[in-house]
Amino acid sequence: MNGRFIVFEGIDGCGKTTQVNQLKEWLPQSGLMPKDKKCYITREPGGTDLGVEVRKILLNAQSNDYPAPITELLLYAADRAQHVTKIIQPALEKGDWVISDRFSGSTIAYQGYGRKLNMQLIKELETIATQGIHPDITFLLNMNSKESIERRNTLTNDRIESEGKEFLQRVANGFCQLAQEKNWVKIPATLSQEIISEKINQYLSSTLKVYNKQL
Repeated sequence: MNGRFIVFEGIDGCGKTTQVNQLKEWLPQSGLMPKDKKCYITREPGGTDLGVEVRKILLNAQSNDYPAPITELLLYAADRAQHVTKIIQPALEKGDWVISDRFSGSTIAYQGYGRKLNMQLIKELETIATQGIHPDITFLLNMNSKESIERRNTLTNDRIESEGKEFLQRVANGFCQLAQEKNWVKIPATLSQEIISEKINQYLSSTLKVYNKQL
């Protein structure tokens, strides 16, 4: 049996990393995973050794030579192709589970809605980079730009986070549109960490148990 691929999406400051780590601890004890399988956490960009170097280029706020928007898009696609080939696909083929902090939805939200790049081009690159791999479940931790900026006011912004409120709000709107189109699980990121975790765990317990009974 193939493994499961679970993705968390949302603008910066929404709490994805916290929930990814929570789920990594909870899943092996949940009874949803086969006991002989592993659960991996990863992220985009930067889930592979090559991706770590790409991440430095993409998010470096100190560089004077920023990637042009189309260059940025291609770098994200390259990172994703490597990520799928080296990490995600091999794990799923072994029956292991993968939890990723971001996947292709982020590119549509940030480069499509945020940068206003050609959406058809983005989707064509997504088809190439993902190689037929799609998340089984995507959670959107929904938050607007104002809330994101307030949460991050004591942190140093990376290059993407520094784009400003209007850019972030376009991204947030893009995520909401994607959630509706792709039937993502949308959870308000303003809830407490504990309540968000509970909602995630409850959804997986009900959804995956029903699925497993049909196998």
